[in-house]
Order: sequence, then C-alpha cells, then structure tokens
Amino acid sequence: MNARLDLMGSATAGKVMRTLASTHAVLRQSTLPVGTQHLVMLRASQINGCGFCTDMHSKDAAHDGDTATRINLVAAWREATVFSEAERAALELTEQGTRIADAAGGVPDEVWANAAKHYDEEQLATLVCLIAMINTANRLNVMVEQPAGDYQPGQFG
Repeated sequence: MNARLDLMGSATAGKVMRTLASTHAVLRQSTLPVGTQHLVMLRASQINGCGFCTDMHSKDAAHDGDTATRINLVAAWREATVFSEAERAALELTEQGTRIADAAGGVPDEVWANAAKHYDEEQLATLVCLIAMINTANRLNVMVEQPAGDYQPGQFG
C-alpha cells in the first residue's frame, strides 16, 4: 500500500510536515508530562482513524516506558482504572477538542475546569497546542492514506 501523495516529497507539504515536527519538539520540552502527551496523541489519532499516527504514538509510548495495558486501554479510558485523574482530564479534553464540531459551543466549561484542576496555565496551553497539532497531523495522514505499521520509535528525530 502506498500513500496517495508523498507529503515529504512535496516542497510545500514537506515544509508543513517539518514545521509540525518542530512544533512537536517544542511541546515535548514543556512541563506537561511526556507520558500524558503520548496518551493525548494516541487518543486523538484513534478518534480520527489515523493508522499511521496510532502506530507511531503507541510505539513511542511503549518506547518511553508506558505499559501495554495502559496503551491498549486508551480507547476505553473511561472504564479503565490505570489512568490518573490528571490523565483522565487530559483525555477528556482531547476528545472534546478533537470532536469539536460535534458540540455546539466547543469544549464544555466543565471539561475545561476539570483539566484546569490538574494542569497549570502553561500545561493547559501545551495541551491545547498538542491537541491542535495532532489533529492536523491526523488529517494530513488520513487524507493521503499514509500506510501504518512500519514506524520505528525515534524515526523522525
């Protein structure tokens, strides 16, 4: 299976992809725990049906020490007992921010307030940027039908 379009081979799309990678590097250096960042990117990728990003972020989470149980339960986090209250708040914000078109008025105040109980303003800013960034990457990869399964942790730097 081949992608419809080689994003990195395009002058314009390649610049956008490198910009996304640079954005991700900035976010990774924030005070938001890297483990939480993996959960957020994995959950948004699952919702968006992005096989490439689901593959990448599940492998990166495992590579950085998360357990198979937690990674496998991200899609069912509400029923799982393996996530902290802070992680659950981040996952809820991720779902609401990813499904923003499904709710008139955007992210509900109670979802935001719950996230704000667990994260400071800088971490909330990171969460918002991370959710926006992964949704952009998901949409790019889904539209071009980027194949999934061959990603290796650290492949992109």
